[in-house]
Amino acid sequence: MVPGLQEKTFLPYLVFPKLQQCVGVKHLFSTRMGGVSAGEWSSMNLSFSRGDEKTAVEENFRRIAEALGYESEDLVSTDQTHTDVVRVVTKKDKGHGIVREKDFFDTDGLVTKESGVVLSAFFADCVPLFFADKTGKGIGLSHSGWKGTMNGIGAKTVQKMQAEFGCNPEDILVAIGPSICRNCYEVSEDLLLAFRERFYPVYGRNLVPLCSRDRDAGALFWDKGNGKYHLDLWRANLLVLENAGILPEHIEVTNVCTCCNSKYLFSHRASKGRRGNLGAFIVMEEDSQRAENEVFKD
Repeated sequence: MVPGLQEKTFLPYLVFPKLQQCVGVKHLFSTRMGGVSAGEWSSMNLSFSRGDEKTAVEENFRRIAEALGYESEDLVSTDQTHTDVVRVVTKKDKGHGIVREKDFFDTDGLVTKESGVVLSAFFADCVPLFFADKTGKGIGLSHSGWKGTMNGIGAKTVQKMQAEFGCNPEDILVAIGPSICRNCYEVSEDLLLAFRERFYPVYGRNLVPLCSRDRDAGALFWDKGNGKYHLDLWRANLLVLENAGILPEHIEVTNVCTCCNSKYLFSHRASKGRRGNLGAFIVMEEDSQRAENEVFKD
């Protein structure tokens, strides 16, 4: 499923139709367009740490927040270090990582049950995972690179929503967002062996085989020869989510590759590291009057 292209005033962004069915939940995934940054960060760069002008990044965040109907002070960001750690955040965390220093670290996933808290995470090839409970119990957002994927951060986000908010996995809608596709993501044999050791014992029953020379065999890895492989992060995250109890019909998988579309989306691999960051955002609206049986529209 291709995320729909939406535009509010001057700011293009991507959304997922399935998540839009959750009344009272708003989300978006940014593009390179609609910001004020220049040069290699042009133009909607959402990173303070890649050398861009701080005032430009602040204005970019202001525009993103405005598109969602909020302010920069309402955003709270991950502290991405490729962990599988998921943290519960509340209104007291608003602004962390955006307008004030974070007081937590090594956190690649966020969940909340509180309205008005805009969860934020940042990308330039890794996989964004959006979560929304259709009964209104909570939302989540996780950053899943190869390490997070191998360690099942998607499942751990679902488990956190279960444990903290009483969510039923069958009520959670998930979107696997724009990120690097398998045709662009070349990896070494060491990574294949790491997945075989840690990932395959849990998810292997749905992977026959793990690796194949046939690109269409449904394997996670395509063997190019000479010790080079391609990894399908979208399929890997799909397996993690289904194993966590998410219904297949509740998962929307992008076919938008950041590397293939580096003119419009930041890609670390395509730019050889000279780039800004894209952003994923999701929030439960404050002014929604939701009766539990009216949250999800068929």
